[in-house]
Amino acid sequence: MKEILNYINGEFCPPSDGSFLENENPATGKVYSKVANSNSEDALKAIESAHLAFPSWKATPVKERVKVIRKVANLIKEKEALLAKAESIDNGKPLSVASTVDIPRASQNFEYFCDAITQYSGDAFPMDDTAINYVKREALGAVVCISPWNLPLYLLTWKIAPALLVGNTVIAKPSEVTPMTAFMLSEIFEEAGLPKGVINILHGEGARIGETLANDERVKAISFTGSTATGKVLNQLAAPNFKKVSLEMGGKNPNIVFEDCDYKQALTHAGLAAFANQGQICLCGSRLFVHESIYEQFKNDLVAKASKLIPGDPLNEKTRQGAVVSKAHYEKVLSYIELAKELGGKVLCGGEAHHPDGENKDGYFIKPTLIENLDPYCRVNQEEIFGPVATITPFKDEEEVITWANSTPYGLSASIWTQDITKAHRVSDQIQSGIVWINTWMLRDLRTPFGGMKASGVGREGGYNAFNFFTETKNVCIKY
Repeated sequence: MKEILNYINGEFCPPSDGSFLENENPATGKVYSKVANSNSEDALKAIESAHLAFPSWKATPVKERVKVIRKVANLIKEKEALLAKAESIDNGKPLSVASTVDIPRASQNFEYFCDAITQYSGDAFPMDDTAINYVKREALGAVVCISPWNLPLYLLTWKIAPALLVGNTVIAKPSEVTPMTAFMLSEIFEEAGLPKGVINILHGEGARIGETLANDERVKAISFTGSTATGKVLNQLAAPNFKKVSLEMGGKNPNIVFEDCDYKQALTHAGLAAFANQGQICLCGSRLFVHESIYEQFKNDLVAKASKLIPGDPLNEKTRQGAVVSKAHYEKVLSYIELAKELGGKVLCGGEAHHPDGENKDGYFIKPTLIENLDPYCRVNQEEIFGPVATITPFKDEEEVITWANSTPYGLSASIWTQDITKAHRVSDQIQSGIVWINTWMLRDLRTPFGGMKASGVGREGGYNAFNFFTETKNVCIKY
């Protein structure tokens, strides 16, 4: 059985106390590997390694940093098929998704930030004939990057790439639920020739090392993507030392369909937004609001589409709906479906587990589920389920749907479907979300700011926003 080891100071090493976790394939329910369950001693070793490696890495010319990080991007491309299969097995997502979205995006993250860093510069402010000010952005030191299980390699590289390229050293903490591609990435860093200590990857339960990572004064910043509850704890732990903290957390995103939409496009994207990656994307449009004049037709057409999404073996190239990530998450999602029924919700499709034949019979599959007749303020419409479950509700006018859209504690993203550009601007101005899509969903440009409002996040990632987070600003004033 494969052992997933920590990567500290350029060495692959087991946890200091010999503790390992069982790692399941969610499509079969079977344990197929063991993952190091790090403790505070391992965390301190990783912090020390990153701290000592920082001065040399910071002093490395940008073009040399870019050179070695481009090797990482190229190696990900070379190993794309292996990484995609590993991601599918570890996460339960279809191989078709891992091979066309997750792994290509991981290499693109490194490539994009390699290009962007060469154009990243400070400002200058002349003061008539008396002085000039110039602004520098300087690397912070050792930083922590914590990524979630839903897009394991995709989101880990999204954080690591800008942190390394501006000159920081990194302690990365991938989810213990989906550790495989992070372990493979550490092997890629080794092959690319990254200096010892510049990147350190710790595996295991966050509760065992989170306090050490957040409290240690040598850690200068924490970039976190995950649940709002965990983000809140990290923020509290980091506050006494005034660390920089970026938190990208939960979402309960509204998808608003007006009567003057492009019906075919709105319908297609409503299905994608609800059920892509088994609904396990923080940007999923899990609350669907449809104008009452087209509600019945839209609902029936969406049910017809969703009913054709049959969960199955993620490694089958024809599969478009895989397993949810773990038994615990499977039980959580099913419990919300039962809660919806108790609250008077009507299940229009799905609403139950799915048991494929053969080796996947014990896997964690849930049929894509659409539910109507729920109050916009009930728990099912207010709490993040993070599974293939969406609600659909008719609305009468803009005022009503904007109130409902903004009613949750979250504010990550929203989609608006209308061919009236004035209405699109008017409604988007009133939506409390960090990202608003008009007549699309999940259309991303790596240069744009990414993050949420309210309980969905603090700070922004993406483009120069990421570089700014991972650096400190210094103004130098020179008098003539």
